[in-house]
Amino acid sequence: MQKLIDGIAKFKSADFEERKELFKSLAKGQSPEVLFITCSDSRIDPNLITQTDPGDLFIVRNAGNIVPPHTVPGGGNTASIEFAVQVLGVTDIVICGHTDCGAMKGAMNPDSVKTLPHVANWLGHSAAALARVQARNKCELGAEHIMEMTRENVILQMHHIETHPSVAAKLATGEITLHGWVYDIENGVIECHDKGSESFIPVEKWYENYVSK
Repeated sequence: MQKLIDGIAKFKSADFEERKELFKSLAKGQSPEVLFITCSDSRIDPNLITQTDPGDLFIVRNAGNIVPPHTVPGGGNTASIEFAVQVLGVTDIVICGHTDCGAMKGAMNPDSVKTLPHVANWLGHSAAALARVQARNKCELGAEHIMEMTRENVILQMHHIETHPSVAAKLATGEITLHGWVYDIENGVIECHDKGSESFIPVEKWYENYVSK
């Protein structure tokens, strides 16, 4: 806690003072352009890796950057997505996985989470990704398959979010774009999902193509 307390004092005396006008404008409301769905993992800082300011991203975090398929009633994730799309009017949705993801390890090894019933139940939303990885490899999955599982999970969650009515409507009219990312913690790089080839390519290459479309 000492680190947090010291940080608060530093923020108030330095960062806040330097950016008073930004915080003054944010005090009146928010207008983020991007809904950023990522993992709760403490190593992931969306604003740091995208070099964005407070107010730029509407962030939803949970174990495994999971988006359950739409159901009624929904939960907190569903409500946050609906609010971001319908009220805030975001134009882009990013689903961002990452290397060395504990949730993906748990999904691949159910015995490791059998004493955590809520975690095990939550990871059921990644079951289809696991099935695809298992079918392709036809062997016991290990550490060498974690990245494959992470990528498949991002693709699956992109399909899941398309079942949410608020998102489906905006996709139908071209008012929202979906992005699937995987962040490499050790190397500081991001791969982006290419729907055409169902592969992941470096962020620089993907957005060079994306901007030119």
